[in-house]
Amino acid sequence: MTTDAVRTPATGPATIEEVAAAAGVSRSTVSRVVNGSTAVSPTALDAVRRAIADLSYVPNRAARSLASRQTHAIALIVPEDTTRFFGDPFFAAIVSGINARLSRSDYVLNLFIASDDAGDKTTSYVRGGSIDGAVIVSHHTSDTFIDRIAQSVPVVYGGRPVRDREGAYYVDVDNVQGGRDATAHLIAKGHRRIAMISGPETMPAGIDRLEGYRDALAAAGLSPVTVEDGEFTTLGGSAAMRRILASGIELPDAIFVASDLMARGVLEVLHAARLRVPDDIAIIGFDDSPVATSVTPALTTVRQPSHEQGEQMATVLLELLAGGSPPHVTELATTLIERDSC
Repeated sequence: MTTDAVRTPATGPATIEEVAAAAGVSRSTVSRVVNGSTAVSPTALDAVRRAIADLSYVPNRAARSLASRQTHAIALIVPEDTTRFFGDPFFAAIVSGINARLSRSDYVLNLFIASDDAGDKTTSYVRGGSIDGAVIVSHHTSDTFIDRIAQSVPVVYGGRPVRDREGAYYVDVDNVQGGRDATAHLIAKGHRRIAMISGPETMPAGIDRLEGYRDALAAAGLSPVTVEDGEFTTLGGSAAMRRILASGIELPDAIFVASDLMARGVLEVLHAARLRVPDDIAIIGFDDSPVATSVTPALTTVRQPSHEQGEQMATVLLELLAGGSPPHVTELATTLIERDSC
């Protein structure tokens, strides 16, 4: 059975007794379900889970810590598929930074890669008290499951949250200024027909780098030639470049590509089309990942301090877990790195 009562913020969080009453089971049965015990009948398990969902019940971590103290486990939650996670050097740098900071603490890192959480597996695990806090990286507007996680444990976001979350803690790089600097560099080199291959507009980094591009063009009295979404992937960058070449517009003399991975795809397409970089088209990337120096010509790019970002995210979360008051927003500067592509 489930409850017909509607809880509001004024009524306070649901209690374990209310869950038990709604499910028609004992308090100890609810406790066993919350703690992952298998000594519960399927019928009772289903009733308790429905009651927990209906009441938005979150286990009382403070009470549980009296017996077990903290779990000393932190979740790194990446709402992406495994191909994107293992194929993008950005994530390797972020994880390296987080791990470097946690290695100097008593905490261990648990990794969750979930492009969505339709079955609430990740959410239920985190809400069940197995994790003290979470770091969430590379989130999209469609990733609503992270809201439920943020209601359960302290969370630090890698990058500005996709939706306004009052009081949220996040560590970001200045993507708007990075986009401005990249575009202004192309303008300073004499380019006037500047296109952009952007990231998805479902991600703050994609939105902010596009804003910086438009700001720099406007400041110079220029207009965008065209903007194509390259999805922050090599294949997406290739497809975006092919769309530009097939569009029939006058060829841009420069392109700001909002990630090095996309720039690699762009360079492959231009090479196949017998267009020279930078002689025919200048290219500037973003990230300064290992990709930037593995391609030919080597990429001029905007360096974002991803390792430092990971360290800062872990530092903020550790301070929260220790009862401190870290800054809600930490923003790191980007740096333009000149090489051969423009």
